Amino acid sequence: MHSRKERFAVPRPRPVPGAGDAGRLAAVLPRLAARHRVRGAQVAVWSGGETVMVQTGSAGGGRPMRADSRVPIGSITKVATATLAMMLVSDGDLELDQPVGEILGDPSLSAELTLRRLLSHTSGLPSDPADAGGSCRKEVRAAEFVCEPGAAFSYSNLGYALVGLLIEEVTGMGWREAVESILLRPLEIEPVYVDSPGVATGHARDGERPLEQVLPPMLDPAGALALSARDLVALGRVHLGKPGLLDVVTASDLHRPVPVAEPFGLADGWGLGLACFGDEEFRWLGHDGTADGTSCHLRIDQAGACVLALTANGAGGTDLWHDLAAELPDLGLPPYRLQGAESCPIPLPNGDFGTYRNGALGYTIRPTADGGACLDVDGDVFPELTRYADGSFTVRDPATGRATPCGRFRGDPGAATAVEIGGRLARRC
Repeated sequence: MHSRKERFAVPRPRPVPGAGDAGRLAAVLPRLAARHRVRGAQVAVWSGGETVMVQTGSAGGGRPMRADSRVPIGSITKVATATLAMMLVSDGDLELDQPVGEILGDPSLSAELTLRRLLSHTSGLPSDPADAGGSCRKEVRAAEFVCEPGAAFSYSNLGYALVGLLIEEVTGMGWREAVESILLRPLEIEPVYVDSPGVATGHARDGERPLEQVLPPMLDPAGALALSARDLVALGRVHLGKPGLLDVVTASDLHRPVPVAEPFGLADGWGLGLACFGDEEFRWLGHDGTADGTSCHLRIDQAGACVLALTANGAGGTDLWHDLAAELPDLGLPPYRLQGAESCPIPLPNGDFGTYRNGALGYTIRPTADGGACLDVDGDVFPELTRYADGSFTVRDPATGRATPCGRFRGDPGAATAVEIGGRLARRC
């Protein structure tokens, strides 16, 4: 790799979490884990040169959750993949706007597919491969684009599988070997994957039923890593200029929100591999990740003061994160604004019923016998769909009974042309 001479400016100072803060974290985490039936969790915070970490509960299988327990981090793996790709851009091995077909020597791939669009989820590729056991190139060639490349945000695991192929092409290594040798080991992170022995066991929302990790090898670059909260903090610190793996120009490109990337329901914006939360006054970078029965969250203070990571081996980990985020100021940490919007409910127009597709994934909005509506996702039914004037809609979470933000309609009421669900754009069939 080439030498990297440019570095970030020194972060502005902020109070360092000390023993008192660790004590408060150690008190808060068990309470929130019990509230949301999460078997085990870790929280790590870095600020001012010091890392504070606490953990609670069980890693599964009768093992306590330890500081070095590795939890499947799901899509936060994409942060590692994007960071590695941008390191290769910095070294001149990859170009953000070169057609990926040129890099792979495959003229059958659309010339509109570029690394910039893949990293920012603006490639137009569907969320997942139709045949996850097949060839990534074949899946990309056969994919039905959900929008014109570069036109809109639509979250794509298949896109990150293609990023993994680019990394393999220019490094001559498999994705796992490349991410280990170029990124993780320099950070003193011992690489562990969802299929490694000893990783924390995910659990269903009841906190009792263990879940097996299922991830096809094609999607390794999108979700294969299992890390501790301390490991996640080390990964996050790369984006504060520590230990200097990214030059300042490349990092700025990575962090800058892409104008067309509007990840409704996921974040306030999206850069080249990192989500943006908040506004110009105070912004965090980060990513969320959900594997089978785990929920993990990484946040990086954009001003360079703090990195925060939560890992949880229960499906209720997302609710735990929301409660923890609301308590950050009381824990002596920078405030974090949760997304939220107020809008008036309106009757669902008949013209919005129908089926919408994102590749092989189908979303059907249909009427119910009581005059309401529900969302059917390939046979999984979410009842009590409520539409709001701003186009957003909620459904009732069968596990908690609460109305939960789900997505939004695109187009005028009664004439929806698409829906966005979980950041994925699905067009009307």
